[in-house]
Amino acid sequence: MPKTEKLHVKIGDNVKIISGFDKSKIGEVTKIYRNTGKILVKGVNFKFKHIKPKTESDVGEIKQFEAPIHHSNVKLI
Repeated sequence: MPKTEKLHVKIGDNVKIISGFDKSKIGEVTKIYRNTGKILVKGVNFKFKHIKPKTESDVGEIKQFEAPIHHSNVKLI
């Protein structure tokens, strides 16, 4: 059973990203993953998923989604 981390942010807080690709962006915390110490911030850290077509008639696509970031990379505003 993993140990849960104590976090300095909670859902609904406005935070500023202090490191990484999205440095100096501001967003709202939408979800917290206590087991890994990561948080999901609205409008920050977009990743792309390339999806192959299942059949010949289908068309492949690229889906964009928000990925979680570590809580130590954000500052509470």
